[in-house]
Amino acid sequence: MTKLTHEISVSYAFIERNFNLLKRYLNWEILFFTYSIVNALTIGLIMVGRGSSRDVLYLVIGALIWGFLSVMMREVSDAITWERWEGTIEYTFMAPIHRMTHLVGSCFFAILYGLLRTGIVLAVMPIFFGKHVDLSGANWLTMMVVVAVSSLSFIGIGLIAAIFPLLSPEKGQAATGILQSIVLLISGVYYEIDVLPSWLQVLSKISPATYTLRSIRAAMLDGASIASQTHNLILLLFIGLITIPLGFWVFDQGEKYAKRVGRLKRSG
Repeated sequence: MTKLTHEISVSYAFIERNFNLLKRYLNWEILFFTYSIVNALTIGLIMVGRGSSRDVLYLVIGALIWGFLSVMMREVSDAITWERWEGTIEYTFMAPIHRMTHLVGSCFFAILYGLLRTGIVLAVMPIFFGKHVDLSGANWLTMMVVVAVSSLSFIGIGLIAAIFPLLSPEKGQAATGILQSIVLLISGVYYEIDVLPSWLQVLSKISPATYTLRSIRAAMLDGASIASQTHNLILLLFIGLITIPLGFWVFDQGEKYAKRVGRLKRSG
């Protein structure tokens, strides 16, 4: 129990460190947060005056949830990028802690930060959309359960994406963005999966974002219950149980390779 307590406290230390980094670069975070609001507004305003309030809300939900899910995918990768920039990654990797402890702390930070950011954006939306965003019939409990379960899948994908900045400080972050774009394309964030070519629709079936968006839209637009979304929740849980161990294994292999070829120094 003492060892477990120690590992939990170390993971919390990484959460605290990442929040301290946010405060250190607060001006940049405000800029990126402003972009998140503007992006959600831009997407939602496409349908204002062209479609029903439901259509507007459909796009707004897509923008908000994609913002949250992309944070899940990106923040673990960003933690590695920051460490490379600060020149501390070698010290972190030499510290007498389990790599899983380090990564779990970064993953929990991603979840907390994603929820905080998405919650603030959601609170701002009614100011701009007014009557076009009516969430009175939403089932918030279903939404929270779906978000919690889907976070597992995207943490696993985030761990896989984190090897890119680990292997290349110059191009790694761009590679993470490419992975995000692929998931965005196949998951029906701003459109129905049916409009995709048939071969891309096959890929959409393995994307956790597809099932996340379906269930959250059902909860927010139609007040769907948890029981009605059991199928999607089981698929999300199954994907998470695969991607998280896979993510840890991929990161471990990437770390070993980076150490072997000397890729951990700041200059790359």
